Amino acid sequence: MIKAVLFDLDGTLADSLVDLAASTNYAIGKFGFPARETEEFKYFAGDGMPKMIERALAYNDSSETVSNILPVFLEYYSRHYCDNTTAYNGMPELIEHLKNVNIKIAVVTNKNQDMAEKVVNKLYGDRFDLIFGKREGLPAKPDPTAALIAMEKLGVKPDECIFVGDSRMDVLTGVNSGAYPVGVLWGFRDKDELANAGAKAIISDPKELLAIIEKLS
Repeated sequence: MIKAVLFDLDGTLADSLVDLAASTNYAIGKFGFPARETEEFKYFAGDGMPKMIERALAYNDSSETVSNILPVFLEYYSRHYCDNTTAYNGMPELIEHLKNVNIKIAVVTNKNQDMAEKVVNKLYGDRFDLIFGKREGLPAKPDPTAALIAMEKLGVKPDECIFVGDSRMDVLTGVNSGAYPVGVLWGFRDKDELANAGAKAIISDPKELLAIIEKLS
């Protein structure tokens, strides 16, 4: 019986690529680094903001440089996080349906907690039961710690949960936490990556998740 669905944020709930790219390029440009193409951020994003900056620098600089750039990025992104970011087609309707049938819903993301809350609340209001962003002292996905804490807070067991995301990290988080891992094709990564990571289902439209829930229940 499925009692909860845990969602990744960027590339799953939020089409945020343009704003992530613009904010990163602004920040690294302030330090004299060249801008990167927006499409490259499909592979830069997903493992947290410091790692995204590190990748945008092509691993050519020190962790100290990343630490210096990060506050500039966050300050800019905090003002421009929804200039172009939108909910993916069909996702608000899916979230509303899950709420109406009393399935608990949470966001588990490597985006820091403050920005995760801002983006989710801007796009989806207060629909989610829990928003769990990256926090000091806790490992990032695909480590299952955040997902397991979220499940505990929701009062559900891993085998009562589906984990939904668009990347290898998300699928592995589902696998590692004991949830049912579902990959989505409308985000940043492709079908092969999701399948190779161990996705038990891969969907191309949000409403397909309802059939999976019905099957598992």
